[in-house]
Amino acid sequence: MLKTFHIQTGERGLLFKKGSYSKLLQPGTYRFSSFSDISVTVLPITKLFTVPGKDLQLFLHDSELLKELDVIQVQDHEYVLHYQDGKFTSLLTAGTYAFWNTLNKHAFVRADIRNPELPAEVDTAVLPKLTGYVQSFDVASHESGVLFYNHIMQKELKPGKYFFWKGPVAVVVKTVDLRQQQLDMIGQEIMTEDKVTLRLNFVCQYKTTHPLRVLQIKLFEEQLYIQLQLILREYVGTLKLDDLLKMKQDIAAFVLSRLQEKSEDYGVQFLSAGVKDIILPGDIKDILNTVLLAEKKAQANLITRREETASTRSLLNTAKLMDENVTLYRLKELEFLEKICEKIGTVSLTGGGNLLEQLNSLLGDRNGKRA
Repeated sequence: MLKTFHIQTGERGLLFKKGSYSKLLQPGTYRFSSFSDISVTVLPITKLFTVPGKDLQLFLHDSELLKELDVIQVQDHEYVLHYQDGKFTSLLTAGTYAFWNTLNKHAFVRADIRNPELPAEVDTAVLPKLTGYVQSFDVASHESGVLFYNHIMQKELKPGKYFFWKGPVAVVVKTVDLRQQQLDMIGQEIMTEDKVTLRLNFVCQYKTTHPLRVLQIKLFEEQLYIQLQLILREYVGTLKLDDLLKMKQDIAAFVLSRLQEKSEDYGVQFLSAGVKDIILPGDIKDILNTVLLAEKKAQANLITRREETASTRSLLNTAKLMDENVTLYRLKELEFLEKICEKIGTVSLTGGGNLLEQLNSLLGDRNGKRA
């Protein structure tokens, strides 16, 4: 009785005697006695070399077998990208792998994941197949990125998309917005020199110029807010309310100049600043309204008196002219008569005489003479 084993062209056989590997069998037909302790494991050469229940190291002493295998060892700190006939097939983690090289050509790209940045040899086209092993970070066109390895700053990143290995090194990319920003201070209570508490609404615009410095400041926006608050208190606290209201346009210029002195410390450029509102307490507002009303009434009275004086002076001048000129006097009478006639619809005259004589009797000259 014989044991027969057929090995096809795309296969190889592994001969075992008493359970131990003996040699490699090429394609062909093999017969062994049924009573012998011989067995044959047939493997396809298009797949990864692996023998169920056997460790790869048991076969690596066979020089003939090694001629037909590409053996790759991957360390704990490595990833290896496996390419077959120029095409990416898989990513290999720590371990030992063997691939048949008789039909296919294999290539391997090693990556030390202690350096998280992907090597230049890795084509970004294969990255979608590396899900779970690669992480990505985006830096927008209006941003600047800062790269950290294990919380240690490495370098500044320009806008773009960046890929890193997931491994023993923690990778973080922090971004800073480079666009113009606005800081609003709403309802800030500040006391003037004369102990009047008012509320200010203030705004300033700034733009980041040194992203690294911004990231080094904890709670950056909060500290910027406090700095603005202190500068406003410094300015308002030295002025009385009346002076402050007169000089409110100067607040923005003062605050902006003081903020610009701090630009280097905060890594930003302050562009503009301004007061949106000054909100007074209710009682102070009522007092100011009363004062304003009194001032306006006084101005109105003054204007009225000026107009009355001018009108009286004009009447006096007119009277003098009419007293000196009889013709002017008569013209003025006719002017008033014309105005009276315009306002009435019917004129009724009684007595004898014609209409002209009756009108003439109404208009006498200054000496009682008729026209």
